[in-house]
Amino acid sequence: MTWGLDGVTVRFGSRVALADVTVPAEPSGVTVVVGGDGAGKSTCLRCLVGLVRPDEGRVSRPAKTRIGYVPATGGLYTDLTVEENLAFAASSYGVRGADVGAMLDRVGLAGARDRLGGRLSGGMQRKLSVGLALIHGPDLLVLDEPTTGVDPVSRMELWRLVSGAAAGGTAVVVATTYVNEAERGARAVLLDEGRVLASGSAADIAAGVPGAVGRRDAGDGARPGDEWWRRGAGWRVWSPSGDLPEGTEAVRPDLHDAAIVAALAAERGTGGPSTGSTEE
Repeated sequence: MTWGLDGVTVRFGSRVALADVTVPAEPSGVTVVVGGDGAGKSTCLRCLVGLVRPDEGRVSRPAKTRIGYVPATGGLYTDLTVEENLAFAASSYGVRGADVGAMLDRVGLAGARDRLGGRLSGGMQRKLSVGLALIHGPDLLVLDEPTTGVDPVSRMELWRLVSGAAAGGTAVVVATTYVNEAERGARAVLLDEGRVLASGSAADIAAGVPGAVGRRDAGDGARPGDEWWRRGAGWRVWSPSGDLPEGTEAVRPDLHDAAIVAALAAERGTGGPSTGSTEE
């Protein structure tokens, strides 16, 4: 069974928050929705879990009791202990005999079981929030920017939880501002201003960049032109025609390059990276 958004448009008054957005959610798979602030990621996820009604398009999801959702705000109770948070979530879902101890081990918080949620570090709070969403064994797990603002170790542990959920058969959709995290999913959806710039595997999106991408040293540091962007100690440039400026070296674009090319192409109304099929 495939869930997700299919050609969804959402309007808030005169503002179009999502325009013809498709986001598939496959069992045992991870879909990563990538975009900057205001791209429409949270609206996309809220629509998927039933908190926002689309004006157009179709949304497919399991029963609400079979969904685990973590909003960007986290969603834990700060005045309950870690163990109490998990026990309360289990009872709210009607799960009898939930193995809270096993979930404590799974999220790496067994040693903090008696600490109040409000006394946890940011990374620990995020892991607890994911544990709350997983306690009932959902068919669909939806996480809104779970790794934003957390330390690298916690980010790695959060992705371990995501991968483990998918390995157990759960369909997972994760929103993030970090382009490199899209490579952790089977499918990436690049969003900008409520529109899909590109969709497919990270490798397919990168391979679908039209024209050519080149690089050169930073020189005096001044940006050479609108089609240029900074990467590390140098510059990258996109040529839609494939004719690179003199003094640049052609490179194979990665997903980060593809995301920038997609945004540039959208600004100019030209074709960006090709969008992959949603079919397996």
